[in-house]
Parts: sequence; C-alpha cells; structure tokens
Amino acid sequence: MNEKGSSERVKKPSIGMALVPVLFMIVSLAVGIAVYDADPHVPLLLSTIVAAIIAVRLGHSWKSIEASMIKTIGLALQAVLILMIIGSIIGSWIAGGIVPTMIYYGLEIVSPVYYLLAACVISCVVSLAAGNAWSAAGTIGIALMGIGQGLGIPLPMVAGAIISGVYFGDKMSPLSETTNLAPAVVGVELFDHIRNMVYTTVPALVIALLLYWFLGFKYFGQGSDLSNVALIQGVLSEEFVISPFLLIPPLLVVAMLVFKIPAIPGLMAGSIVGALCAVFVQGIPVEEAIAAMHTGFTIQTGLDMTDELLNQGGIESMMSTIALVLIAMSFGGVLEKAKILEVIVKFVLRGVRKTGSLIASTVATCFASNCVGCEQYMSLVIPGRMYLNEYKQRGLHPKVLSRTLEDAGTMTSPLIPWTTCGMFMFAVLGVHAFAYAPYAFLAYISPLIALVYGYLNIKIDRLPAGAEEGTVLADSNELVQAK
Repeated sequence: MNEKGSSERVKKPSIGMALVPVLFMIVSLAVGIAVYDADPHVPLLLSTIVAAIIAVRLGHSWKSIEASMIKTIGLALQAVLILMIIGSIIGSWIAGGIVPTMIYYGLEIVSPVYYLLAACVISCVVSLAAGNAWSAAGTIGIALMGIGQGLGIPLPMVAGAIISGVYFGDKMSPLSETTNLAPAVVGVELFDHIRNMVYTTVPALVIALLLYWFLGFKYFGQGSDLSNVALIQGVLSEEFVISPFLLIPPLLVVAMLVFKIPAIPGLMAGSIVGALCAVFVQGIPVEEAIAAMHTGFTIQTGLDMTDELLNQGGIESMMSTIALVLIAMSFGGVLEKAKILEVIVKFVLRGVRKTGSLIASTVATCFASNCVGCEQYMSLVIPGRMYLNEYKQRGLHPKVLSRTLEDAGTMTSPLIPWTTCGMFMFAVLGVHAFAYAPYAFLAYISPLIALVYGYLNIKIDRLPAGAEEGTVLADSNELVQAK
C-alpha cells in the first residue's frame, strides 16, 4: 500500500518522539568523536536508521522515506561534483606550479604580523567577486594556507581567517545562492535584503579584522620562524618553474566566476589549465598530470614542511567527504519527511513572547537545522518556512527574518564538522572544524550581533499598518541549488 492511500495513518511526531533521533545523533557523534576518535560517518548513519524507524512508526512507508532521502541527496549532487573538481584542481594546480608560485610570491610580500588580517581581506574580496565561499576557499584558500604555514602561523588560525572572509563574501554577494535563497524564502527583494544585512555583517567583520590584527602581533617575532621562509622558497624554486605568468590561471577562474560562468564549467576549466601547465611548463609527463588530478600530487623534497604543503589533492582525496555528504543528506531527508524539525520548532515557539526571544529562537533553530539537517540550505528553508507567519503576526518585516537566517544559518554552517560546508572546508583546507572554529570569528560574531540587535531593538524594521507582503513560494526547493 502506498503512503497516499494510507494518509490517514500518517501522524506527526510528538515532541518526545521528535527529539529521539536528534538526541541520538548528538550523543552518538559526541561519543564517536570524543571517546573513540572516530569519523562522523557511522554515527550519522546510525542516526539515519533511528530517524527512519521513527518515520515508519509514524505511518510513513519505506518507499516514501527512501524517495525523500533521494530527493534531499539530489540537492547535494552539484556540491558533490564541485568537491571532485576542487580535488582535481588542487592536484593539477600543484603539479602545474600554480600553487607553488602563489606560495612563493606570497611568502615574499606578506608580513606575519598582518597575515591573518590580509588572509581574511583577500578571502572577502575573492568570495564577493565569485559569490561562492567554496570556489574562493578551493582556489585562493589553498595558497593562503600554504603561505601561512611557511610563515609559521598556526593553521587553525589561518583557516579561521579564510573562512571568515569567504563566508562574508558568500553572505553579502548578490551572486551567492544563499544570498538569493534567504530573501526568496520569505518574500523579500534581494537588494533590500543585502542592505539590511550590512547593519549586522559589517560590524561583525570589523570586529573580526581587529581580532586578526591583534593575533598577528602575538605571533610576530615569536610564533613565526622566518628562516623557514627562505628554506621553503628555495625548495619550491628547485622543484618547480616559478613564474608570474602562473598567476594567470587563478585570476582567469575568478574572472569567469565574476562574469557568471557557472561554477562547474569554470572550475573544470581551471583544473584543465592546471594540467596543461604541468605538462607544458613544468615538463611533467601526461600520465603524471592525470594521476595528480585523480589521486593527488606526490613529491619528496627532503623537507617535511614542503612535502606537507605539496602532497595533496586529487579526486580520490574527496571521497570520504562525499560519502559523509550523502549520509548527512539522507538523515536530513528522513527528518524532513517525518516533520521532526517542524514539531520541535513549533514547540519552541510556544514559549516565545518578545522580539528578542523570537530572534534568539530563530538563531537557535538555524544552528540546530545546520546540526541536524547537515546542510546550509536546510538552515535557511526550514526556519524561514516555520517563522515567517510568526514574524508577520508580530508586525516584524520579513527582511528581519531573512537577515537573521543568514546571520545564523549561512554563517554557522562551516563550524559544524558534519555539514556539507564543514566537510568541504576540512577537505580543502586540511583543518578540522573543531580546530578552526575558535578563530572563525565572523561565523559566531554575526549571530551574536543579531541577538544583541533583537534584544535592544536595533534596526528591527516593522511592517506598515495593513501592509500586504508578497507571497512566499510554496516550494522553496526550486530555489535551492547546492554549491
């Protein structure tokens, strides 16, 4: 019997039942990661099984649960393709001397005292232009990590500065999918949404940049061993042809993204150009260039620090991350089918009375949706759908909601290791989310400012009396395109 024919048997979960898979996920991840030092794959897979059992008990057929899982996985397939392409870019750009060239010249011009500040600003600019945190981190972010390592700055700090920068651009660029999705879900005009985000995001960025400047002073002259700079540059110039012309491919990739060439063909072109540089500039055999794209670049220079910089990349290096993306999205699909998050949000709203509490609940729900839904878009679509009527009934303009969705949903997504964003940043930057989270200042300053504004009633716009807002699209999934 299909689910449509037995719709009278399908029930919504009670709050107790809705919390079972969520609490199981929290406990299993905590025990698996903290006690057994395990990857999150198996705990999330077990959590998916628990959620599916709950859904079956509520009357959903396995066929409908499976269909929901497949539909949700479909939202991440573009992200999976981009992950594989970024893996091939890393391998081909190292083999082609592009990343070594960026590191070589970066070590020449950047001072350790300003490096974290510079890394954040550069990441901001590239991400604003590209409109995509992943493209920015997967291109300029790789070189910035290498330069930071050469300057002796702790890599979690460098990764935190990069993530603050790329997510500023991802949040504020009109080219970004999340910047377009958040206002569309609640019926707000795009540029009204962006202008409204300036009030929370720019102060958050200023505070973050001041913190990176302060950290730079801490590591200037004591945490930085500048003798390593000349050593690394010497090894790079021995092993690769270093030329300013090799800076052209990354500039071309950024230019393509700026001119709205879709991410997949734009990044694929960058990967192919890297392979051509490997063959025709570095003199690497064709089969080795192909291997670098597939399994990653390998070299033994005799200097451990340089080997660590260069031995990475390849499509295969992304397979563990891709597996985790598929499992996480399956879990999110079951939760959405069983309406588990919807029940939890409605329960939370029962105790909300003031505007500050409503915004705090929205922030918490966005963060929880990232944790439980494992996907940045879940943290925009689900709370956006759930809270819109509540904001209107309280006379709050929907652009306050769309801004809060981005302050909390977009910005906190890379802080959670098992979200697609957290997994991608780990795969590309090589630093675990728990390690870089303390230094990704913008990611948690932004939601904190949203809370302060809510409780102090700062820049909380209200609807004009009797105003009619635009209709929210019934199916927000049409707007969701994985990065």
